Amino acid sequence: MFKALLSHDLPRSKLLALALAIAVLGLAFTPFIFPGTKALNVAAKIMVFIVLVASYDLLLGYTGIVSFAHTMFFGIGAYGVAIASTRMGPGWEAVALGLGGALLASLLLSLVIGLFSLRVKAIFFAMITLAVASAFMTLASQLSDFTGGEDGLSFKVPEALQPGTEYLEEPFLGASIDGRFLSYYLLFVATVALVLLMLRIVNSPFGRVLQAIRENDFRAEAIGYRSVVYRTLSNVLAALFACAAGALLALWLRYNGPDTSLAFELMLDILLIVVIGGMGTIYGAVIGSVLFVLAQSYLQDLMKLGADRLVDVPLLSQLISPDRWLLWLGLLFVLSVYHFPSGIVGRLRLRAMLHEPTTGRSRVGSTPPGGGGGPLPPPGGSVNKESS
Repeated sequence: MFKALLSHDLPRSKLLALALAIAVLGLAFTPFIFPGTKALNVAAKIMVFIVLVASYDLLLGYTGIVSFAHTMFFGIGAYGVAIASTRMGPGWEAVALGLGGALLASLLLSLVIGLFSLRVKAIFFAMITLAVASAFMTLASQLSDFTGGEDGLSFKVPEALQPGTEYLEEPFLGASIDGRFLSYYLLFVATVALVLLMLRIVNSPFGRVLQAIRENDFRAEAIGYRSVVYRTLSNVLAALFACAAGALLALWLRYNGPDTSLAFELMLDILLIVVIGGMGTIYGAVIGSVLFVLAQSYLQDLMKLGADRLVDVPLLSQLISPDRWLLWLGLLFVLSVYHFPSGIVGRLRLRAMLHEPTTGRSRVGSTPPGGGGGPLPPPGGSVNKESS
């Protein structure tokens, strides 16, 4: 059952399985282990990034498409919930209408971008998506009547998710059982469901075709697959998942603005996490998001502690000053990319593959460490098609 739940895409590495188990259990029990506000916000941000980065890996890692418009769909999901909740007031109807409208807008926009832009070469498609994303961010900043402009929109969530709603008078295992607690686990369940759904997609026959197109689109076309159609469908699916991630972020923050969900720096973070975790693997999004967000959130605090301890050593205290945390963050990521060129997941899977005992089976044609393998489905969809 566990294999079926993971779509038979097992970690294939004991270290990777251990890291994934620690990450999932840590996120599942964060309200009880670290009940503070900052810890909850960091854990919630990790889960949002897991969905967002995994959806982008569906484009870049599995299909080989470089897009700079991914945060646009992320922002559409966040703005959909924010605008609907602001106009209609707090309630599940507003959330459902906002999410439904955002998903529909993302579907149509990604479909148009895919059909009209994916026929061009990769670099031109990347430039087109960058222009569209920039135009959308400008539009969101200027339509202040709808989006709140640069100030964004603050709104109220349904009463069941509001922090003032208490379900138990006394804390349970150190955690306050209130609307914020319920919001966190709503986010957790949604993240797990969306990640499992993406695992199902990339390990389906459709996912195998995407990987074939990534490796050699000319050969995929030659055996009967229309690469433009599959690329467009991949673009649409990635946009829908990114839109759902944006809606989850808006529900958690109860706020959305251009800098929160549309900033180009967010797109750079997504690219960096994909590379660190490992392209072409959903598990890479989990590992990369956990490491990146933890480093982004706590590295400055650790450097402050170190600077206080080394205050008597002028040179060292200046080097590890909290004001220079971005320098050290960048250095850490440069080193991680240098030592893990195929990503952390790819490196761990390759290590496990090299160290597992031989059982007489040939390794030729085995599944690559980065992603899934398997035979391609027939282009017509029928396995037992008779030859004419």
